[in-house]
Amino acid sequence: MRTQNARRVLFLVDRLELEDQAWKAFTEYLKPDYTTYIFKEHKSDWRKADILVTTIQSLMHNDKYRYDFSPTDFDFLISDEAHRSISGNARAVFEYFHGYKLGLTATPKDYLKGVDPDKVRENDPREIERRMLRDTYSTFGCEGGDPTFRYSLVDGVKDGFLINPWVLDARTEITTQLLSDEGYAVVIPTEEGEETETFISRDFEKKFFSEKTNRIFCQTFLENALPDPITNEIGKSIVFGVSQNHARKLTEILNEFADQLFPGKYNSDFAVQVTSQVGDAQQMTINYTNNNLSGKTTWLEGYKSCKTRVCITVGMMTTGYDCPDLLNICMMRPIFSPADFVQIKGRGTRKNTFEYKFKNELDEEEILRHDKKIFKLFDFFANCEYFEEKFDYDEKLKLPQPKKGNGEGGGVNIDKYTTYQPDPLLSLVEEPVGPEGMRIDRELFRKFEDRIIMDDIIKKNVELGNWEHIVSHIQQEIFDKPEEYFNLEKIRKAAKIDRKVSIREVVEKIFGIIPKFKSKDELLEEEFDKFISIYPPEEDVNLRALKYFFKAYIVDNDIRQIIETKDFHALQTNPTLTISQFKAVAAKYREVIPVYIKDYINLDRFAA
Repeated sequence: MRTQNARRVLFLVDRLELEDQAWKAFTEYLKPDYTTYIFKEHKSDWRKADILVTTIQSLMHNDKYRYDFSPTDFDFLISDEAHRSISGNARAVFEYFHGYKLGLTATPKDYLKGVDPDKVRENDPREIERRMLRDTYSTFGCEGGDPTFRYSLVDGVKDGFLINPWVLDARTEITTQLLSDEGYAVVIPTEEGEETETFISRDFEKKFFSEKTNRIFCQTFLENALPDPITNEIGKSIVFGVSQNHARKLTEILNEFADQLFPGKYNSDFAVQVTSQVGDAQQMTINYTNNNLSGKTTWLEGYKSCKTRVCITVGMMTTGYDCPDLLNICMMRPIFSPADFVQIKGRGTRKNTFEYKFKNELDEEEILRHDKKIFKLFDFFANCEYFEEKFDYDEKLKLPQPKKGNGEGGGVNIDKYTTYQPDPLLSLVEEPVGPEGMRIDRELFRKFEDRIIMDDIIKKNVELGNWEHIVSHIQQEIFDKPEEYFNLEKIRKAAKIDRKVSIREVVEKIFGIIPKFKSKDELLEEEFDKFISIYPPEEDVNLRALKYFFKAYIVDNDIRQIIETKDFHALQTNPTLTISQFKAVAAKYREVIPVYIKDYINLDRFAA
């Protein structure tokens, strides 16, 4: 919009809470420069808006998009949660408008992965068309299965925008048995609610989710949940169950326990079922974000948090739901879809500052603040272990087939099963997710490794040490091809390298010639050791100041510019190297270091 390439933008969502969420975000960041309207609230004057936010359903109703809009009304269309919002019939809305199109999603669906179109057509000529309609990559011209731009959870954590979970792995006797080599099967509705997907882990049928198991789940959750840092009550949480009926059972148990633990505090509002069968469920998700679901907390007057502490859902609060003050995400169901796993995990990754304003005894206003450092990811079915160790990321995907949830020939209808056998907690393990993230976020580099190792030309030339030929071959035959769109920048990010890296270095790591990628600081330390071996400092030289100046000069172009032009006044306001730090460097080295670095060090290696 700043460059005048777009005068009006259409932002498409597929849920009411995402519509409200988008409007708030655009208004907060772009006002007063740009005006954002929600279409249903401005049907008569929407043309006054720079950005129009709407659900795809609003435009599809009675073909409103054809009658109320012309194809040229929007120069830029953004589809939020694109793996869902333009599937099926909704695609017609998206394709009606002529503007540039952008799809946003954490979990693009690749229904064409590993598909041979000719073989599919032999079975059913409509099947390939159905798959194409549901394939996010093909919609946006990324047939190779790689998005135009990727920003991973690991990137977000490293850059300080998101946080990783603290995983709590809890297993009862029954779930441990189900997770054994015998496996289990379960039937659950898809997130769209249109059909039923059957997920099977090894071919075994087992009836589960007894009353005792559910009570152990809930008890373990309540005993280990992160508390709100201001009130110390149970922090806001989402629990994911298997079905509507399972969600109802969990809600009843949690409210029963809450009444015993916190008498008079909640009156059955501690836990609330938020599923499609519950009236006004979408508004409930909005209220939960806005901290007024069931009213305000009774634990501390004036504190902005809702009375309800736990929402129990099946699939409604997964995709795109934004509630930054969530502290606990609880998976009381098995998950076999990486898209579902990433979305559920993602609900807790938002940062948040908990804040309470109050008057002290001197009638002065004080503010109490606590930053969200972690969130807990409760896992009762080893989902994290599955996606870290057992899931086949290269498996050819099969389109989900409808199946009746009657427990016959595969899944178990848990809504109609009850057992009263005791089911004690067998194991409980807590551990943080490190900065490298989970395996599900690290797969790109592994795919590139496999591609390089399988290439006989590269393998032969590595043995011969012919690096010039290897680099040329990778650049011409592997990089930026439609199959994967590999390039050095994507590989660097996937491998968590904090600096630029060469093709040779990547190949050396893949073939074990070097044990690891050295970090930027490790390389800087090596370069500094070489420097002082040539120019050994005298005893009275401040070695610490010398090293800091050496490193800063290499990594910061602004510092180099200041030193070269002798504009030392600029150091008064420079955040990297202050004037006092510069003065701490012995005068001799202020001259020697820039000349040495210019002559002997490749600065490009240290660029981020």
